[in-house]
Amino acid sequence: MWFVLVSAIVIVLLAAIGLYDVTQRKHAILRNFPVVGHLRYILEKIGPELRQYIVTDNDEERPFSRDQRRWVYSSAKRENDYFGFGTDNDFERPAPGYVIVKHSAFPHPPVPADADPSHPIPAAKVVGAWRGRPKAFRPASVVNISGMSYGSLSGAAVEALNRGAQLAGCWQSTGEGGLSSFHRHGGDLLFQIGTGYFGVRDAAGRFDLGRLVELCEANPVRAIEVKLSQGAKPGLGGMLPGAKVNSVIAGVRGIEVGKDCISPAYHQEFSDVDGMLAFIERVADATGVPVGIKSAVGDDAFWVQLAQRMVQTGTGPDFVVVDGGEGGTGAGPLAFTDHVSLPFRIGFPRVYKAFAEVDLHHKVAFGGSAKLGFPEAALLALALGCDWISVAREAMLAIGCVQAQRCHTDHCPTGVATQRPWLARGLDPDLKSVRCANYLITLRKELLRLAHACGVSHPSLVGLERLDLLGADGSARSAAERFGYQPGWGLPAEQDIVAVEAMVSAAGELWAMPAGS
Repeated sequence: MWFVLVSAIVIVLLAAIGLYDVTQRKHAILRNFPVVGHLRYILEKIGPELRQYIVTDNDEERPFSRDQRRWVYSSAKRENDYFGFGTDNDFERPAPGYVIVKHSAFPHPPVPADADPSHPIPAAKVVGAWRGRPKAFRPASVVNISGMSYGSLSGAAVEALNRGAQLAGCWQSTGEGGLSSFHRHGGDLLFQIGTGYFGVRDAAGRFDLGRLVELCEANPVRAIEVKLSQGAKPGLGGMLPGAKVNSVIAGVRGIEVGKDCISPAYHQEFSDVDGMLAFIERVADATGVPVGIKSAVGDDAFWVQLAQRMVQTGTGPDFVVVDGGEGGTGAGPLAFTDHVSLPFRIGFPRVYKAFAEVDLHHKVAFGGSAKLGFPEAALLALALGCDWISVAREAMLAIGCVQAQRCHTDHCPTGVATQRPWLARGLDPDLKSVRCANYLITLRKELLRLAHACGVSHPSLVGLERLDLLGADGSARSAAERFGYQPGWGLPAEQDIVAVEAMVSAAGELWAMPAGS
């Protein structure tokens, strides 16, 4: 009798928990996996105690460590993102390249952005100014969302990111999969043109300039990014399996429903530097917006030739985004993800030097991506010469990703990287967009705090001399020496320094104004 009664109570209790789980919207794991999903949160809660007896530590997991994920999650939820009892990193045997910020004895006093809840930080450069683009602009944020296509991500995830970008005052790159209705929720856009020309192609799959112009006129496209390669799989085309190509994705990309969607490894519109420059100018003339390129770094000669031809012709990209080899992808061959293209810290300085040596580094704007969505990594990227950094997987973590690494299987348990409706329904864009914005704003806040600790008002004014990199033996080496930069490299031009210092001392409404403001 007692057994039956207890069993009945347990069943009713589990049914009540299950009903709550499937109707609540805060946790995608619980919504998609009612009752059993609670095991994850229980294990997460008692994790610190368990790890006293289990070998993995807070910095051991990859691609993002437990400490890194915890910081993103707590920032996104606006929970306590402080860590107690001091660092648990080993400074006697640190990971090679461990960043040390050398603070000033006299920190910079607070600026208006510190008191502003959104902590706005404008970029130092006006993108497109050097080529006189009609729609040149100063990016409102030094932190933006990198390219992740609809198709790779669910519609709910793309919508959450776009709405998060609008709340945080930054842009979202569309990725090469085209511009969908999920991108139209208020956030500024950077439209990416990949080798498949998705969304701007004709019936034969060739680039259609007229469609691009119409798309830019109908949407808040601030800039166009021509994607040459991706850090995780450069020199390789992509493929979206036909099983994932539903009618919505097919309509966005301009392809057939149910058929494998293949992105070639090369562009059909150009095959050399001069052809690429001509393509960029044609697109910029037709749309009026700044046009740049995104690429992983492999062949050094390409970057030297590009910079030289830009000087000789007076044409070229308005910005260059370098994607490190450690960057993410929904799916890629192991040989490419592990061994093709240089890591950001090696690749970006090579690109920057190629432009600096011909005096283009103050004209062309630079962006960076690949695991830069943490304060110390972002600060180093800005010190190396980036005008902004873009985050992808970190933004995914902010909207619920648990690093299950099932992106390539269409079985993402949190509804982020899947097209399965029953999994995608677990992701609530209303809630997750706020979490995305919270993370982006917190990263900007931390960058401001680090800049002030270094004695300057804006993170782009932190020079490499303020950073040391530790060796595996615990020795320290100046970042300027490590990367071989000449004095002044990595910093904005003098007129941009004056402008950005004036902006951080003024009200936020002046930021993100068009060129000439």
